[in-house]
Amino acid sequence: MCGIVGYVGYRDALGVVVDALRRMEYRGYDSAGVAILDGQGALAVERKAGRLANLEAELAESGAAGFAGTTGMGHTRWATHGAPTDRNAHPHRDVTGKVAVVHNGIIENFAPLRRELEDAGFELHSDTDTEVAVHLVARAYADGPTAGDFPASALAVLRRLEGAFTLVFTHADHPDVIVAARRNTPLVVGVGKGEMFIASDVTAFIEHTREAVELGQDQAVVITSDSYRVTDFAGVEDGARTRPFTIDWDLAAAEKGGHDYFMLKEIEEQPTAVADTLIGHFTTDESGGRIVLDEQRLADQELREFDKVFVVACGSSYHAGLLAKYAIEHWTRLPVEVELASEFRYRDPVLDRSTLVVAISQSGETADTLEAVRHAKEQKARVLAICNTNGAQIPRESDAVLYTRTGPEIGVASTKAFLAQVAANYLVGLALAQARGTKYPDEVAREFRELEAMPQLVERVLETAPQVRAIARELADVPTVLFLGRHVGYPVALEGALKLKELAYMHAEGFAAGELKHGPIALIEDGLPVIVVMPSPKGRAVLHSKLLSNIREIQARGARTIVIAEEGDDTVRPFADDLIEIPSAPTLFQPLLSTVPLQIFAAEVAQARGYDVDKPRNLAKSVTVE
Repeated sequence: MCGIVGYVGYRDALGVVVDALRRMEYRGYDSAGVAILDGQGALAVERKAGRLANLEAELAESGAAGFAGTTGMGHTRWATHGAPTDRNAHPHRDVTGKVAVVHNGIIENFAPLRRELEDAGFELHSDTDTEVAVHLVARAYADGPTAGDFPASALAVLRRLEGAFTLVFTHADHPDVIVAARRNTPLVVGVGKGEMFIASDVTAFIEHTREAVELGQDQAVVITSDSYRVTDFAGVEDGARTRPFTIDWDLAAAEKGGHDYFMLKEIEEQPTAVADTLIGHFTTDESGGRIVLDEQRLADQELREFDKVFVVACGSSYHAGLLAKYAIEHWTRLPVEVELASEFRYRDPVLDRSTLVVAISQSGETADTLEAVRHAKEQKARVLAICNTNGAQIPRESDAVLYTRTGPEIGVASTKAFLAQVAANYLVGLALAQARGTKYPDEVAREFRELEAMPQLVERVLETAPQVRAIARELADVPTVLFLGRHVGYPVALEGALKLKELAYMHAEGFAAGELKHGPIALIEDGLPVIVVMPSPKGRAVLHSKLLSNIREIQARGARTIVIAEEGDDTVRPFADDLIEIPSAPTLFQPLLSTVPLQIFAAEVAQARGYDVDKPRNLAKSVTVE
């Protein structure tokens, strides 16, 4: 959702804050704003609807007059309450202009709080839930038991709020202090020398420090230029639940590196992302070797006792979960159900101590997935998290964790994080298989070696980019594209369709090809592009022949067939108007290859249609509200 940054130090705060917002704009780009304290009792605020560039232009036009100071904060918004307008943009101020707030998430009880303020004579100027917080803090600071105590006033208000939120407060009378807090949404402290940062994402301050502290649930922090103090919402020192860590990537990973878009860079980084996700997860021992997870608080005996697996996720992570089902069931013979996290807890799933729930989230803060994890834990199920964000809330609340080591993914439409999730799912499947004894150690080792070879094959798939881009440009003006697949090709088809929807705003659908004759074939008409993900003729010969029949059916009705097939699969050539060849790979691992051309295709169509590939409309990278 929204991007938040706060800074107290010795640098020009405006420059630090705007640079940080630029790196975090992928978290929300409906509006942007800054608040800078000048140290003399003044608080300067500027905010503009639209992209960050609008705010930068406004600041440049005004000469940033009044924005000199070494303490400040900023915000990029993904609108929840109130339209994306100037008056709804953050930061919000109280009536005195002394107190300002930025906010990520939703304050669920804002309506009664707003009525309380209005009944007391306060005039609110926005449609947001956020504004109530700043007026409540200002009122607590002006009168009552916390009068004159800025941190205590903020804590008193936090105790009244319900929902999922990150809040950051500044007060003009305390220019060297920022107060921030979190519940369910992310917040991390950056620890520098003579300067401190607070942000929803470490990309905000990676240019200045790699030392960070992840805050726990319902924690607040008071930062000054040379210190930070963590408490619970009651004000009790609470440092034990924080987690210091060192960021293991540098600023270059969060820059475009000469590419037009972050997504194009991230597509090219996928061989490294998959390889890094695998590193360190196979260790040699007396039995020949074994799979290990990052944080495993589950004993092998517990892994052996599971009799059912649920996979919960949203969006692209859900498609990765569908692929996990094929691998885990094949290797372990355990039944696997894949659920949309947003539906999981509302249908009352059957869970108990013998159930393993695999929760997949790139950010580790996805609200729907987090609530699914909590529901699973309430039902005594065990949870294994697959996540790309070290120390995020979902892994913190899970029994075991497998991190995808992809570095920051800035493009909103997931690419390298998706492929890394798929690889991580295979590791989970192998870990379960070795614990349950459904695969011998040498078989686990063989599967892992084949998985280790995949990054090189992904490199080869990237060589098809010029061909794929040429096809994409030819099809940039079509209204609809269909995607077909069988077996592991079906989730790939779903992912390809999702990418095209996200980036090019086109109608796109993915289908299991066997279902074509049960309804979707009615959509086939002359010239309709249909992208087909073919299985290997060696690994899945029966499915291969059946999918060839599906291609004949749609081609006979005038469709344009774009076929992704294994190198040397000559049987498909007569039925492919365009043939994209990928290297031969084990059937279960083929999605690591066949997904890549679909990512390139979607990005190129979006570019050809004149859209921003990194920032598709109405979407944000981290969805921290249900």
